Amino acid sequence: MNMTKKILFAEDSYDLGNLIKQYLEMKGFAIEWYVDSTEALKAFQRCPKDFALCLLDVQMPHKSGFELAKEVGRIDDAVPFVFLTARTEKQDRLLGLDIGAADYITKPFDIDELVLRIRNIIKRTTGQQAEQKPQGIVIGDVLYNKEQLTLALPDGRVTTLTLRESELLEFFLNNKNKRVKKEEILLALWGENDYFLGRSFDVFLSRLRKILAISSKVRINNVYGAGYIFTVADR
Repeated sequence: MNMTKKILFAEDSYDLGNLIKQYLEMKGFAIEWYVDSTEALKAFQRCPKDFALCLLDVQMPHKSGFELAKEVGRIDDAVPFVFLTARTEKQDRLLGLDIGAADYITKPFDIDELVLRIRNIIKRTTGQQAEQKPQGIVIGDVLYNKEQLTLALPDGRVTTLTLRESELLEFFLNNKNKRVKKEEILLALWGENDYFLGRSFDVFLSRLRKILAISSKVRINNVYGAGYIFTVADR
């Protein structure tokens, strides 16, 4: 659909910002994206009535998302805003809600949930209807579609995973930043641990690493003799 109003999007990560912008535009949202919070504020000051919602990253240079939201509110206290943040501290969430946020979403997030929340907020505050919700999980600078078993990569390519590769990716995602042993993965995904399954695992892991090599945010690191750690950079 073509929305009469836009979303003001402030996110200083080029990879994540571009991924979110392209996906939301594909689903019919009009987006003005700024990597600089000062420029985002200037855009809002010029035409505050052009925007239906502000989507703000908390950790921005010059002005944080919290500071930007306060200044936006002084100009037009009716426009809703949603915070995106990698920080999970309770005080941050309380501060965001105290400022008046319509929502507060922690990275990494399910883009299906993000779009659903944006759609409901816009519908509630402006009466506009929104598009059919998409499916996918933002992981750093890649987008994982669980239903279609695809990964949308930063260079624009979309690759299809095998079922086992998809299961392996989900296992790593569910154990992000934790050291996991090969034996744990085999037992979780195959139900047993033996030599031949271990060789199959090596093949799946190698291909998944090759696919993710284009990413600057997502890594599967070896812990020598002790397993693997799946990491997703916030910046």
